[in-house]
Amino acid sequence: MTASDSLPLTATRRFPPGFLWGAATAAYQIEGAATEDGRTPSIWDTFSHTPGKVFEGHTGDVAVDHYHRFHDDVRLMADLGLTAYRFSVSWSRVQPTGRGPAVQKGLDFYRRLVDDLLGHGIEPVLTLYHWDLPQELEDAGGWPHRATAERFAEYAGIVAGALGDRVGRWTTLNEPWCTAFLGYGSGVHAPGRTDPVAALRAAHHLNLGHGLAVQALRAALPPRAEMSVSLNLHELRPLTSAPGDLDAVRRIDAVGNRIWLGPMLKGAYPEDLLRDTAHLTDWEFVRPGDLTDINQLLDNLGINYYTPTLVAATREGDEAPRNDGHGASAYSPWPGSEDVAFHQPPGERTAMGWAIDPTGLYDLLLRVAGEHPGLPLLITENGAAFEDEVGADGTVHDPRRLAYVHGHLEAVHRAIADGADVRGYFLWSLLDNFEWAYGYAKRFGAVHVDYETQRRTPKATAHWYARVARSGELPALDGA
Repeated sequence: MTASDSLPLTATRRFPPGFLWGAATAAYQIEGAATEDGRTPSIWDTFSHTPGKVFEGHTGDVAVDHYHRFHDDVRLMADLGLTAYRFSVSWSRVQPTGRGPAVQKGLDFYRRLVDDLLGHGIEPVLTLYHWDLPQELEDAGGWPHRATAERFAEYAGIVAGALGDRVGRWTTLNEPWCTAFLGYGSGVHAPGRTDPVAALRAAHHLNLGHGLAVQALRAALPPRAEMSVSLNLHELRPLTSAPGDLDAVRRIDAVGNRIWLGPMLKGAYPEDLLRDTAHLTDWEFVRPGDLTDINQLLDNLGINYYTPTLVAATREGDEAPRNDGHGASAYSPWPGSEDVAFHQPPGERTAMGWAIDPTGLYDLLLRVAGEHPGLPLLITENGAAFEDEVGADGTVHDPRRLAYVHGHLEAVHRAIADGADVRGYFLWSLLDNFEWAYGYAKRFGAVHVDYETQRRTPKATAHWYARVARSGELPALDGA
């Protein structure tokens, strides 16, 4: 019996003192003001304005207008009892061409945002890169090009110089797997390229950019500043115990998880990843000294989790679309594992079609804690999209989201009780927003946004989460 098994289902779970209760957003998804104060296009501006790339031609030009409404949004966070807010900086707002001096108006926006957060007792948790590469850098080669990693480190130093006296928690990259493999492999994300070798090159240069950015941050920031990266690690499960299905788990684990965990935390790429992809590349783009640069000391690791992934070896006659949950494309985002079959896990699903299974988060946390002892963990994204509507009484009832968040917080509490050093949870997302290739069709927010009026309405989950954040206690669901 584990420590967590001893708690009855009706018990209230108390989280450790100092546990961070937050919510998360990303710049392109919420800011709007796409052409104001010197900001130039990012790859997501270009991608969303390309016909056929985003649902019904939606763009982030206005999004939820956070650029002009951030004071109100920060007050809303305070009302909801948040102790931390994870946001990203728009690279092209700060450094429009991806090189050269910063635009002070862009930095001033983030200075004002951070000051407002601190004034309300909310800790800022800053992410340098959440997928919005300046278009000029993509035109010069993008992440498959080594120079982009070097430019990223310079950008990190600029932001650190502007905000290092205010921000104590720094994250280099958000979900580099999506950047590399959805952006350059399957093409369902910006910049929409479909080249498996470019995707692998991008993965390496994202790793390198992370390491060079950590070095630049440590050179510019006070010693107390904490360094992190947020990875969407895949909780993988085999369809059966057959050897082929177990090998499918190994393959996807290599290109989905260990391609980041190996270089960043151990200073080496997995040998099986190199073998699996040898027919595509000899990895000549990994230069002497790169792995040392990548393997930088981290103060914590951010984990983003939504749903488990069920895989198998392909069977004769398999012709179904790839059900990996990452968008429809004729091109695979899994270089070296193109023949792995993805299956829909059983059970209830969100509006994204993702299976709801909190045990996947528990298993993932215990795995990472066991493989990397002594490394504190943060849940930097977790949440669900459902079809929410404002009722006649002006409220938004979202019982399925509330149940989803409750179940996953319960899994986090179990993991802590069983030895995982988890120090915070960030709900995705604070606000309904531009959901990448799905445009405004999917609502992840704890706060409902009327996109016509920009009216914010906290959903039932937001009010419930506020009580949890203030008390540090997770009540039994029946008592929620």
